Amino acid sequence: MSDEGVDESKRATLRRFAALGTAGSIARFAGGADAATGDSDTRDAIVGYLEATPGAHFSKLRDDLHLGTGETQHHLRQLLESGAIESHEDGDYRRFFPAGRFDDFEKTALSYLRRDTVRGILIALLEEPESSGSDIAEAVGVSRPTVSKYAGELEAVGLLDRTDGYRLVNPETVLLLVVRYADSFDADAESFARDAASVVTYDP
Repeated sequence: MSDEGVDESKRATLRRFAALGTAGSIARFAGGADAATGDSDTRDAIVGYLEATPGAHFSKLRDDLHLGTGETQHHLRQLLESGAIESHEDGDYRRFFPAGRFDDFEKTALSYLRRDTVRGILIALLEEPESSGSDIAEAVGVSRPTVSKYAGELEAVGLLDRTDGYRLVNPETVLLLVVRYADSFDADAESFARDAASVVTYDP
């Protein structure tokens, strides 16, 4: 692909995300003196992207928006300093969220839902709350030790109770987040959400 094609793809992606929600007004407030420049458009797009993909880490955000590493670092720093976005550490990644939208439990849940294998485990438990470790391993297509490893992590961050089997903590919230943001996860999450949406209500 030519450089011109890459640039046009980047512009189209930034325009699409900048149009989401109230991203424009939030990011322009954060834009400061250079709000009239292309920097403001990029920050609009980052905030819009995080409205649609809360919990994205640095590399995913950078790649999905076709930004450079330094460019991404610059704009995230500006948005964090202005209070337009927030970050949350999940052990392996620093993840980003629109400001004031999620409590700590929701940030933690979204952070772990962004991990493919862990998301599979969480969805398996939403589908079958009485699942054993072996049931989950079969449903997700991983080994039993892998389930045990991730279950320990989920328990440590307060998403899972292993006192008597495997029990999600606050499963209603986890379900709501899967349904609301399914199209930012993968096809399995979208399929699950289509079936679950009829029993879930939430404020858009």
